[in-house]
Amino acid sequence: MNAKLEALLREVRDLEREMVGEARQKEAAYCYQVHAKVVEFTAEAKLRHRRLRLGIPAYLLHSRFLVLATAPVIWLCAFPIALADLIGTFYQAVCFPIYGIPKVRRRDYLEFDRHYLTYLNFFEKVNCEYCAYVNGILGYFTEIAARTEQHWCPIKHAGCVKCEHSRYKTFIDYGDAEGYRQRLEAVRRAYQDIAAGREAGAPAA
Repeated sequence: MNAKLEALLREVRDLEREMVGEARQKEAAYCYQVHAKVVEFTAEAKLRHRRLRLGIPAYLLHSRFLVLATAPVIWLCAFPIALADLIGTFYQAVCFPIYGIPKVRRRDYLEFDRHYLTYLNFFEKVNCEYCAYVNGILGYFTEIAARTEQHWCPIKHAGCVKCEHSRYKTFIDYGDAEGYRQRLEAVRRAYQDIAAGREAGAPAA
């Protein structure tokens, strides 16, 4: 591993520790603790939250008609998302061991914790957990695709900033023909950051 990559990995680990510290401060400020992914609020916080919960009749009355009418369209997206979930999981289970690519851990992208919030009513909790699933699976599928691209075509684009993903930084510069031929196999196996994340105890995909 070169010195620049080692320095970047140290920065990433420092930022992760800083984020953990920020999370602990939030827990204290909002009176909750997380134990094995189970969120526990203090009794006083739960009571305060219940007072702020909007009942279902009031919730529906405060919703615009077009918002309610388009709700089924949102839920229709569950079908392609679930299909992407199944296809992505099957694809990497079959292909990644053959290509020598580390598998993406699905559980790292799914966090269902909003149902612990007593200031949300039933519909709000269901909607929140649905959003968590959809965005989690999209992130999971994107990481599978990113690692696939790293194996088959690890070349940066000429100028597409929005095209960047988690593996993009390891790619070879656009137009660097010599670098592509010389470094292709090395880049295909450049997963030291994932291994370092696991060694440091940080969540790794």
